[in-house]
Amino acid sequence: MPRAVYVLALGIFAMVTGEFVVAGLMPQLAEGLDATIPQIGYLITAFAVAMAFGGPLLTVAVLRVPPRRALMVLFAVFLAGNVLAAVATGYPTMVAARIVTGAASQAFFGVAVSLCAQLTRPEVRGRAIAVVMNGLMLGTLLGLPLSTLVGERFGWRAAFWAVSALALAAALATPAGVPRVGRAEGGGDFRRELRVFKNPRLWLVLSTSTLIIGATFSAFSYLNPILTEVTGFSPAAVPLLLTAYGAATVVGNTVVGRLADRHTLAVLVCGLLLNALFLTGFALLAGLPVPAVACMTGIGLVGVTMNPAMVTRVQRTGNARPLVNTVHSSFITLGVILGSSVGAVVIDAWGLRAPLWLGAAMALAGLATLLPDLLRRPSAGVAPAPAVEQGERA
Repeated sequence: MPRAVYVLALGIFAMVTGEFVVAGLMPQLAEGLDATIPQIGYLITAFAVAMAFGGPLLTVAVLRVPPRRALMVLFAVFLAGNVLAAVATGYPTMVAARIVTGAASQAFFGVAVSLCAQLTRPEVRGRAIAVVMNGLMLGTLLGLPLSTLVGERFGWRAAFWAVSALALAAALATPAGVPRVGRAEGGGDFRRELRVFKNPRLWLVLSTSTLIIGATFSAFSYLNPILTEVTGFSPAAVPLLLTAYGAATVVGNTVVGRLADRHTLAVLVCGLLLNALFLTGFALLAGLPVPAVACMTGIGLVGVTMNPAMVTRVQRTGNARPLVNTVHSSFITLGVILGSSVGAVVIDAWGLRAPLWLGAAMALAGLATLLPDLLRRPSAGVAPAPAVEQGERA
């Protein structure tokens, strides 16, 4: 595996840690910014909306820039936003900082995944994408608890400075670890980049990713209250349970990465079926500690871990260039927004088990979006991915 793949994973780890830092420090941020907890919650929403809509716009801005230089530009934008957050003296400044870092994060994902495809052979591309996406999984497993620990010990500003230091380290590693590669053939031409979105099948493929992530986040967003108020665990036990969930995502991502190239569609079908099963089991058995933890861990194994297969399917349907990958990331973020926001609505109506039922329904809807591929080409997802257009060495 090229060294660059691991450097790209480090960059994604830094940005995901920056995304999660608010979630772990909500009381401290509310006190420090003279805001309410719901207002701090909107900072998470602002980041997600900036990812979904600002990320593609920022990607368009760097389309004509060689990939490695584009990564450095995006690191600079992210660092500027994160430093602004660290020195923020009021809530409006923090909102602006989160918008800047959210857009930079999403654009970085798109460029990094596209570059990963350029640097790896087709037969190992899914595995390489899994390594890059482990930056996302490790952000859940390590980034969130570590940034929370720093913030609790040294104050919330220290947590943002720590994220800045991590992003700076990843930025400094990039010129040494990532080779200079020219844009992929056809890259940089905005009209040509947009042409692929005329394919209706691409929109169906993107919707599958939204539903996979939406199903998972309808449960993940509310694991804390479900585990404490329904299952009966103490608040002190929840971090350990979430660590187990994070570890499951790392394992699942690694397994899916090894299968994604040759069995893309089969992986997605199995993942969605199992996720629907685990979500249904969790909803039915949430009051029993052992089955509840087993189902929660199962969701970790087959939820966000579908990312390598999702990316592979999108790249085969469209292309592996930055704009397609960034728009795909925006559809993934839309799944996060839908799962968490609709989950809040159904909790108000039917209680804490309701988002688990919502997740199961979204997983089944995701299966329905796979039917055209299953009916048209039973062997879809078995053949290796076509070669990605290679740019010339700069």
